[in-house]
Amino acid sequence: MKRLLMVAALVAAGSLVAMQGAAADDAAMIKSAESAAPPAVSSGAAIHAMDEKGAMRTLREGTNGFWCMPDNPATPGPDPMCGDANAMERAMAWIGKKEPPKGKVGFMHMLAGGTDGSNTDPYATKPEEGNNWVETGTARDDRQRNGHDAGLSG
Repeated sequence: MKRLLMVAALVAAGSLVAMQGAAADDAAMIKSAESAAPPAVSSGAAIHAMDEKGAMRTLREGTNGFWCMPDNPATPGPDPMCGDANAMERAMAWIGKKEPPKGKVGFMHMLAGGTDGSNTDPYATKPEEGNNWVETGTARDDRQRNGHDAGLSG
């Protein structure tokens, strides 16, 4: 009986550690997602994460009509993003390789940067010979190039 209780305690402790690890991972994903937009947008946004099979999971419910997603570690660069409902429709159409909704303009923030992509293949996952890969930096890189982060006016 003592042994059974010990095994049950170890299983329970392992489950608690796993749940705490998942909560820490969720907290890190929420922080990543929130980095994509100004706090006025991201603090009230729903936070969604996509697994490697494309299934969405809600990490936090939203209150302001915006949504955010954390960086995708499988892509070549940082790409957390936040957007409105129309932007989500367009993103889901792109992910599903479907025609985007007509007559709807979506607004999206990607202040932490964005994974560069191909100008010739919207589904390319990495730079390859002939796919005309775009190479950009973050908004911070742009400000630094223009002297804005150095205390200069402009």
